[in-house]
Amino acid sequence: MKAIVCEAFGPIDDLKCKEIDDPVVKPGHVVVNVEAAGVNFPDGLLVQGLYQMKPPCPFVPGNEVAGVVAEVGEGVKHISVGQRVIALSNLGGFAEKVLVPATHVMPLPDPIDVKEGAALVTAHATAHHALKQRAKIQPGETLVVTGAAGGTGLAAVQIGKEMGARVIAVCSTEEKLALAKEHGADILINYKEKNLKDAIKEATDGKGADVVYECVGGDTFHACSRSMAWEGRLLVVGFAGGEIPQFPVNLSLVKGYSVVGVFWGSFTQHDPKGFAANMQELLTWYVQGKVKVVVDEALPMERATEAMAKVMNREVKGKMVITP
Repeated sequence: MKAIVCEAFGPIDDLKCKEIDDPVVKPGHVVVNVEAAGVNFPDGLLVQGLYQMKPPCPFVPGNEVAGVVAEVGEGVKHISVGQRVIALSNLGGFAEKVLVPATHVMPLPDPIDVKEGAALVTAHATAHHALKQRAKIQPGETLVVTGAAGGTGLAAVQIGKEMGARVIAVCSTEEKLALAKEHGADILINYKEKNLKDAIKEATDGKGADVVYECVGGDTFHACSRSMAWEGRLLVVGFAGGEIPQFPVNLSLVKGYSVVGVFWGSFTQHDPKGFAANMQELLTWYVQGKVKVVVDEALPMERATEAMAKVMNREVKGKMVITP
């Protein structure tokens, strides 16, 4: 089969599109014929050796896919050959076929397009887990979302609204802010034109944010860390801006708020039942039209490095998808 292979940690352009052996099914697993694979910021970090996880090389990146089940391993009861599914693959998704634990494979409802299904798993599931389990956000609370036009930021805007929050979207351009507004944001802040700390204070009448979904890092994180409400929750989701900030812990002490890490991949391993329940809720919301994946562009596998570069350079509105 054809796959994108990382032979050694290094620049994204070093990735190879080449023929490798098909995966072999084993007990408790299924093989999925991949029709679409979502591209995420951690994919680019992973192949450069900059992510928390460093798999042995060579490996195939890609952790979320949608397609049709080709083979079912011994002991698997809830999935059958020929079924449309979405799957969390951890690795191996940028390929024509992938082997996935059956616990991380879910039926894909017919109304959901396969490209949207592939892009739903990581971004929306991260935002859902962050706001539900980590922030325990409540109706009426104020939620600030940074990078609000990216894949996971836009998901946080949608899910925050569904959970009853008042959503403040933070973006770098008016075009991105317009997209966030289209998906439910109540207040828009262009941090290139306004002082972010002052803008958040103004938008919250001086109270500060109850919850911040922070996925940019650097100066954006520092501004948010000084804009928190009493008993607020500052969610550390990622560092798309490239700089991992250093946090002055006295801010948390004086202002009485929590800094909460969000590592969705670890959540899926530690609480697979919770992950499955979350995905069921997300899929229900999706069919009901309450959340929506925005696919910026779908590129063939041969252009995978281009897709990953666009994500890493923050040039994407919504999600990028690779189609084998």
